[in-house]
Amino acid sequence: MGFGTVVKRCREAAGLKQGQLADLVNVARSYVSHVECGRTKCRRDFAERVDHVLNASGKIVEAWDDLLEQIKQVRYPTHFVAFPKAEASADQIRVYETHLVYGLFQTEAYARVVLIDDEALATRMGRQKLLCRQPRPMISVVLEESILYRQIGSKEIMREQLKYLIELSLQEGIFIQIAMTAHFRDARASFCIATLPDRSEVAYIVKATGGEITRDPSDLTRISTVMHTLNAKALNTADSRTLIRKVIAEKWS
Repeated sequence: MGFGTVVKRCREAAGLKQGQLADLVNVARSYVSHVECGRTKCRRDFAERVDHVLNASGKIVEAWDDLLEQIKQVRYPTHFVAFPKAEASADQIRVYETHLVYGLFQTEAYARVVLIDDEALATRMGRQKLLCRQPRPMISVVLEESILYRQIGSKEIMREQLKYLIELSLQEGIFIQIAMTAHFRDARASFCIATLPDRSEVAYIVKATGGEITRDPSDLTRISTVMHTLNAKALNTADSRTLIRKVIAEKWS
């Protein structure tokens, strides 16, 4: 029995309509519909919330875990294929994003709009297990201000995504800063630097043709310098949260 079918049967057994369940777990009714129809693969925390609300005694969480096990083949774009291994074993990750929310921080609904393909979506959601790892790596992310205003999907999706950024930023070891619209020398494209336990580093740099991975010391020095500049000039984490809340209230509510 598929995950969506389990959710639907448990909801019906509880005597609830989709809209009622959506209100109880604080999502849009359309999101519940998409989950039940198998058009979206939610995060595990959503499955846990639904399981609790419906008193499903773990059935929904178990179905979600079974779904994850069914994803046998993990596929990445060819230009990205070597980076997830470094990311998964890193103890420090530093990121600069110019156009989209950082992949590890994307909600499932936001990622679905960006990726479209189900396998790519499942792969991205799988990468997010890193956030639950103990010990978790220190993650420092600078997002350009325009990301908060760039509509990806519906207003509901954007509101959920930005609220999730606030939640993440309150967790220990996760630092999210917003870089206000400005010129930052050499900050021409998104990048991610993974620092491994042996202190070696790997960087992934986004390019028009897809991107490239580098271990070249000169590249890493240049990128690290840019990151230091961005960290210094971007809003601090508290002020960044304030701005995100402001954007949610003024644009996405």
